[in-house]
Amino acid sequence: MGKINKKNLMILLTAAMITLTATACNQGSKESSEAPANRLEAIMERGYIEVATEPYFAPYEFIDPSKKGDEQYVGSDMELAKYIAEELGVEIRIVPLEFSAVLGSITEGKYDLAISALSYTPARAEAMNMSKGYYFAENAPGHGLLIRKADKGIINGPDDLSDKIVVAQSGSLQELFVNEQVPKFKEFKRVSATTDGFLMVQEGKADACAASIPMAQLYVEANPDANLMVVEGFEFVMDEETAGTRIGIPKGEDELTEKINSIIDEVLESGIFEDWHIEYTEYAKSLGL
Repeated sequence: MGKINKKNLMILLTAAMITLTATACNQGSKESSEAPANRLEAIMERGYIEVATEPYFAPYEFIDPSKKGDEQYVGSDMELAKYIAEELGVEIRIVPLEFSAVLGSITEGKYDLAISALSYTPARAEAMNMSKGYYFAENAPGHGLLIRKADKGIINGPDDLSDKIVVAQSGSLQELFVNEQVPKFKEFKRVSATTDGFLMVQEGKADACAASIPMAQLYVEANPDANLMVVEGFEFVMDEETAGTRIGIPKGEDELTEKINSIIDEVLESGIFEDWHIEYTEYAKSLGL
């Protein structure tokens, strides 16, 4: 082989660099064209789904302290989350957060689903996609007020709260109810978890906590020495828009929403969520929740 002069060497090196650059560009274009088109495809490709929840709302989601890892998060909502993962053929990863962070994480698109006893509100519908309702509790109590037994007959509903301190979970449907249906109060406090509101009433730091009646009843039964009760004969008014427990999905993820809705249709047809709800109501009672 003859000698290669500097000029020829430079030509060869330049050609090699052009070839490598073209190959890299082609590979980049190929990878780009194969990127998941939407979140549903991304979930299927990665093999797991991330579900955000606030695990302090029995019987929907709560913690069994005898278990570890994702297995410690139990409840009717957690069964639904597992069912969805099974239907998609992927693993499930539970992400426990404060309730406001659950909502924010879906608004920001950080996680795939929020399964945390969510109800419909106009603000949520603007910030995220919301699934069909999967639990309506037509024959079950809705939302009311938890008070001290000493205030029985004194606090009978919203009209009796003008000189009282009211508390509700920040970002919750109950917060909306207080703002819209309580004409006047002395002070309105927000807490990160409904159980914190129950404790405030118990300790005299608040007079009434707006809450889901079934959840409040579970707390009263599990803590008989707290001298608490649910106001009898009162429920906040709910319209059709706020009826039904739903799943939060990042805004614009319509393919994922459609798939979740089809799974919810199966759940509704089978009636299995009602069975889970009954099962985990008893489960929560056994844990003293």
